Amino acid sequence: MQNTTTIQKIDTNTDFEVRSLDAMCTNDSSLQHPWWYNLKYGIAGIIFGIILIKAEVISWFRIQEMFHLQSFHMYGVIGSAVITGATGVFLIKKLHLKTIHGEPIVFIQKKFSKGQVYGGIIFGLGWAMTGACPGPLFVLIGSGITVILVVLFSAIAGTWVYGAIREKLPH
Repeated sequence: MQNTTTIQKIDTNTDFEVRSLDAMCTNDSSLQHPWWYNLKYGIAGIIFGIILIKAEVISWFRIQEMFHLQSFHMYGVIGSAVITGATGVFLIKKLHLKTIHGEPIVFIQKKFSKGQVYGGIIFGLGWAMTGACPGPLFVLIGSGITVILVVLFSAIAGTWVYGAIREKLPH
């Protein structure tokens, strides 16, 4: 028996779409696991954090060098991440790979909007001012740089403000 994938739009004002495989109506796996099953993600996160620290990707100085065009280090890291991600997506699509639980992986084409440009500019300004991308915030905090808690709480507040005014922003 072959599963058919249907895509349904919930609301035209949201970025989220529902993917359903027959009766399944969420983006997540329909399988339920015990709490300890997620420990592997914590271990992977710790290993990834160590790699970020060792590669100096979380270094404020490296980030400032990038924004002042003084070093290729961060551009090389970001470029290799983009190439790795693009290769991974290509292989997933080409080989019709499935999740670890055997569920199909579905990519949904997103429509471009000028809000993405505005968001990218705000994101870049925040990154340049704080010297911290949202991804490694927890790595910075975990490595003892507690002043980044201000950046984390600011990011949470910015997300909350965005959610509150989203409907009034240009599409």
